[in-house]
Amino acid sequence: MTTPGKDETARGGAAAPGPQAPGTAPAATGTDGPGPHPAAPRTDGPGPHPADGVVERRLHPITPLRRAWAPVAVLVGWAVHDPDQAQRQLSRLTTTHLLIGLAVLIPAAALYGFLTWWFTHYAVTDTELRIRTGLLFRRTAHIRLERVQAIDVTQPLLARVAGVAKLKLDVIGTGKKDELAFLGADDARALRAELLARAAGLAPETAHEVGEAPSRHLLRVPPGMLAVSLLLTGATWGTLIAAVLVPTLLWLATHNLWTVLATALPLLGAAGASSAGRFVGEYDWTVAESPDGLRLDHGLLDRAHETVPPGRVQTVRIVEPLLWRRRGWVRVELDVAGSSNSVLLPVAPREIAESVVARVLPGVTVPAGPALSRPPRRAARCRPLWWRGYGLAVTDTVFAARYGLLRRSLALVPHAKVQSVRRTQGPWQRALRLADVRVDTGANKTVTARLRDADEAAELLRAQAERSRTGRRDALPDRWMA
Repeated sequence: MTTPGKDETARGGAAAPGPQAPGTAPAATGTDGPGPHPAAPRTDGPGPHPADGVVERRLHPITPLRRAWAPVAVLVGWAVHDPDQAQRQLSRLTTTHLLIGLAVLIPAAALYGFLTWWFTHYAVTDTELRIRTGLLFRRTAHIRLERVQAIDVTQPLLARVAGVAKLKLDVIGTGKKDELAFLGADDARALRAELLARAAGLAPETAHEVGEAPSRHLLRVPPGMLAVSLLLTGATWGTLIAAVLVPTLLWLATHNLWTVLATALPLLGAAGASSAGRFVGEYDWTVAESPDGLRLDHGLLDRAHETVPPGRVQTVRIVEPLLWRRRGWVRVELDVAGSSNSVLLPVAPREIAESVVARVLPGVTVPAGPALSRPPRRAARCRPLWWRGYGLAVTDTVFAARYGLLRRSLALVPHAKVQSVRRTQGPWQRALRLADVRVDTGANKTVTARLRDADEAAELLRAQAERSRTGRRDALPDRWMA
């Protein structure tokens, strides 16, 4: 809830992260399809584009098997949406009708998968990635390479067995990742390297020869540490207790089995996602350093190969749950403009985590606890007890704000990434001469220094706007491999 009151804003005027040519329109959103290695021989029919001689390529031949499931998914969706009608229709079918239906459905699904694969092409030009799709209605997506924020290679379990991979692109101005699925695993990495090289400004004739940049291993999270950290997380136990307690109370109150199941299953699913799901997704978490950023590899069943792009991290959060503090463990999360990558380290000793943060934010030192100033004692009238978890430190490089008492979180925002600064006061805060100072980043997120003295907040507003302008002037360009 937002408390009505004063809102003073000092605009930092930061440009959107990442280079952008003047007048460049937002990148179009792509859909299906990866393709073979840039240097691989062409397997498609259309040949080079008649206007610019760009060679179009197709996806891996296994892709039709993936897309053939679409007609089946439509039938399953209809059955789930109206189960009574579906059951009545199935009860009327004889064995002959079922066999005829399968004889029609399977070839139709196979034909659909083949046609969608046949009419999907992609091509790499000097400045963009083009993806053409559509059976009846043709659609071409033009993805500007200078607007690419991150390129990830992921392999679901069945894709690992088949030796193929997805190529996912985070692009400024799009709400979801553009995807090429599927490519050969080696071809996906080669295409990723070529796109990154072209985005970095390398000559097109040499970009495809660069290959994947070399990397240096930094750390690996042991599975045992990951498992213990999940057991020591309050959210895990909270969902498990709710999954047992709530259905029990409902049974005692209603004695209705369906009501209990409708409540218990979602709660059990949430409990599994907060513990087993995270363990499977964050298993074998490995961090390596390369010229194109920090590389993250993780996953027990589905393997993901992600990259934290240099210079495009807007905020780093060091999270410290209550039960982790005796062991000195922390979790490191990120806000990256235009990217959905949000975790840098699922768990690590604080010293190691801070050394990794220093590679993401060069020149930044994480403020120690004593360096964070608390709000004045009168802030306890606004937030009894919880005010003790708030803190603030402003260094030459970052705006650092801490919040949370049981689950502490320290947010670090480089001055060059601040888009605007705001000073806000509610009625009760005005009476106590307190104010909040909020800094907005290029990832559409806000970091707040809460319950500061009103005079301190006014000075912080003015000084932070100046620090942001100076930081942007001295910042390095946000380029791949720069």
